[in-house]
Amino acid sequence: MIEQLFGSNTRFKLLWTFFQNPEKPYYIRQLTRALDVQINAIRRELEILEQMGIITTTDHKPDDLKSKVGSPKRKYYVLNTSSLIFPELKALYLKERTIGQEGFFSDLKDKAGDLKLLLLTGMFTGAKSAPTDLFVVGKVKPKILDKLISQYEKDYGVEVRYTVMTEDEFKERRYVMDKFVFEVFEGAHVELINNLQND
Repeated sequence: MIEQLFGSNTRFKLLWTFFQNPEKPYYIRQLTRALDVQINAIRRELEILEQMGIITTTDHKPDDLKSKVGSPKRKYYVLNTSSLIFPELKALYLKERTIGQEGFFSDLKDKAGDLKLLLLTGMFTGAKSAPTDLFVVGKVKPKILDKLISQYEKDYGVEVRYTVMTEDEFKERRYVMDKFVFEVFEGAHVELINNLQND
């Protein structure tokens, strides 16, 4: 079963997507667009995961589609949380996410430029109302930062909202008690780098 489970990159991406939102149902074309994988490959992997009892089909529509009138009848797939191996898969997912994030954060600190502040919030800390996920202050290398974030999004099937400011812009906005900056610091956050002068 282990060989069968991890024998495909598409399967890994699918599982990662499902575990990002364990209760969210997905339909095939939605997964195809999100993972940028051919529809036949998605169908094949969903069949395998369903046969293994890891996912199951449901008639339940996601909240964002319930209001759409006349939407076609689709087959939705969702994680089978009552599967015997669900707890083990969830533990593996959490470990993989932690390892992947450590590499991502390390690359940001080493390669993204002369960063004065690197702050995690939003999806990284569970602060759902935060206006951004990644807050960066300093002399940033835009192409490298964009490449690192794009790769992370591709690897883990998520969208990272990020905000970049120069040190002067940040100090000015902090001085006038800018709402955006206030909300970032008010919510749950983690500072990976803070080399700002408190003036």
